[in-house]
Amino acid sequence: MDVNLVLRSTRVITPEGTRPASIAVSGGTIAAVLPYEAEVPAGARLEDVGDDVVLPGLVDTHVHVNDPGRTEWEGFWTATRAAAAGGITTLLDMPLNSLPPTTTVENLRIKQEVARAKAHIDVGFWGGALPDNVKDLRPLHDAGVFGFKCFLSPSGVEEFPELDQEQLATSLAEISGFGGLMIVHAEDPHHLAAAPQRSGGAYADFLASRPRDAENTAIENLINQARRLDARVHVLHLSSSDALAALAAARAEGVKVTVESCPHFLTLTAEEIPDGATEFKCCPPIREAANQDALWQGLADGVIDCIVSDHSPSTADL
Repeated sequence: MDVNLVLRSTRVITPEGTRPASIAVSGGTIAAVLPYEAEVPAGARLEDVGDDVVLPGLVDTHVHVNDPGRTEWEGFWTATRAAAAGGITTLLDMPLNSLPPTTTVENLRIKQEVARAKAHIDVGFWGGALPDNVKDLRPLHDAGVFGFKCFLSPSGVEEFPELDQEQLATSLAEISGFGGLMIVHAEDPHHLAAAPQRSGGAYADFLASRPRDAENTAIENLINQARRLDARVHVLHLSSSDALAALAAARAEGVKVTVESCPHFLTLTAEEIPDGATEFKCCPPIREAANQDALWQGLADGVIDCIVSDHSPSTADL
């Protein structure tokens, strides 16, 4: 074992818990987790970080890199450098906002080539499920995508249209047939259309335009589809705590459903967002403090499976 670096800390996060340890690194890869006082191999550099926590690299499964095609929004060069600076060593790139979107094997190969020349960390890819690409889902799965993203309401970009309930069932049946995973932006379009739409900069008006019922109904419909088809589904960026009970009950009866939430839903509240502050605008939206407390409880209870960034930058004018 040719060790060239030893990282030492009194607080190293391991599968067995937090403990003092020395981490032997060989060529950028962890070779061994050694006792704290282990002798430093000849020729290796010791980096003693004292009481600072040393933890495994984080995996962020929800990132919009937007490259190629909208690289002015972000790009693999900056996205992966920023991720590395934040301790993220693997990210999964979402299939939309790039041009072309990751909805065919050919488009996947284009994106892989762009990423290969720019990435500073490990990168994986989600595929996309559109109304007209059911025939492309299995080839994308065979080509290595981790699963398939769909929207149940408009995505915001015309090249990535949403699925209605019949189209969702068709795609879900196809994906279930090869054991794949469908990941879903779950907001019901009918509830969104019925919500008040007021122009202007008031955050309260924006929040009212994306009601909890839109999320709750979409998630309930998704659970029903997953139950009927015995399919694997994952709810993206949960912001409505009302849906936690339905998710927990579905999982208890054996429905293959998982769910994520995001740091902004767990750390920011609607009550503190000033009017006109568009940097806080996201869909689904940041909700009230009481809702946030319930999300934290859902995380503590294990109903929420993971926390992801939904990193989705854009230019200042946008």
